[in-house]
Amino acid sequence: MKLDTQVVAPAGAAERASALAAAGFDGVFTFEGPHDPFPPLVLAAAAGLDLDLYTNVAIALPRNPMQLAHLARDLHDLSAGRFALGLGSQTKAQVERRYGVPFDPPVARMRELVAALRAIFASWQDGTRLDFRGDFYTHTLMPPLFNPGPSPHGAPPIWLGALGPRMTAMTAEVADGLLVMPFHTRRSLDELTRPNLERGLSRAGRTTSDLTVVCEAIICTGRDEAELATAEAGARGLVAFYGATPAYRPVLEVHGWGELQTELHGLSKQGRWSEMASLVDDEVLGALAIRGTPAQVAAEMADRYGGFADRVAVYFPYSAPDDLIADLATAVAGATNREVRA
Repeated sequence: MKLDTQVVAPAGAAERASALAAAGFDGVFTFEGPHDPFPPLVLAAAAGLDLDLYTNVAIALPRNPMQLAHLARDLHDLSAGRFALGLGSQTKAQVERRYGVPFDPPVARMRELVAALRAIFASWQDGTRLDFRGDFYTHTLMPPLFNPGPSPHGAPPIWLGALGPRMTAMTAEVADGLLVMPFHTRRSLDELTRPNLERGLSRAGRTTSDLTVVCEAIICTGRDEAELATAEAGARGLVAFYGATPAYRPVLEVHGWGELQTELHGLSKQGRWSEMASLVDDEVLGALAIRGTPAQVAAEMADRYGGFADRVAVYFPYSAPDDLIADLATAVAGATNREVRA
């Protein structure tokens, strides 16, 4: 089970990635937040580090498949074949109101986007004539001037972020990897994610070996009470933010906490963001984040994800000291990866 963590901004990205590689991380990822997710990975890839790189996630629907194909191909070549294109649909409100592009139907759009990317990659890699005609995307022109030709590293893998049953099953059918969103619990993995993943694999005649599973994890760790208090405050805020989103309600409902989503959503609509974290009690926080000392967190990660995840993508919604992050990486490397989830 490989361990990855985030690089946030372009400034200092190569130096940050280098430090994380030295600390023992296997890969770094970016996400679509206050910065575009691709520039930091370009800088990290150009540094020639012993790290896997991926977007986790780049928002797919506002981008064109041809744009994504060129970005992914360049990063894949620059990193010597160590890049994966991680894409997500985001929510309807974000896509329509922040990006100003159509959202519905998201599962069909994401499925077709993957097919379009594969057609473009095949035209470059194998010389297949580009003739993709779908309901949302059409790509029928690839002059030699715009064709980068075959890559010695093959086509970049496509990983999709998924939460709902249809998106999860579709991802298992057509993608190279599943990015399990960080707002999950052990119980929601068992009752929601795994059955839908298995349904999609079965429908496509695939097995778990055909899919890289990446579980994102909210980490709440510290070596003393002060560090833990800082971590808990940051994690509560993030859990509250996610919990206000209607798409995440099923995760809470698995535990009988559906009404919490209603309360958080109501506060968010009123702009009362500072009050939301107080609704996330210790039981909710303990289920949605992995909490404790680095050794305790490492043991829980091995127990929660062993035999299920190929990689765990950890991130810290607070300012975690570099030596604390390094201590966690060391603890995870030493933890016994018991196959309790198989």
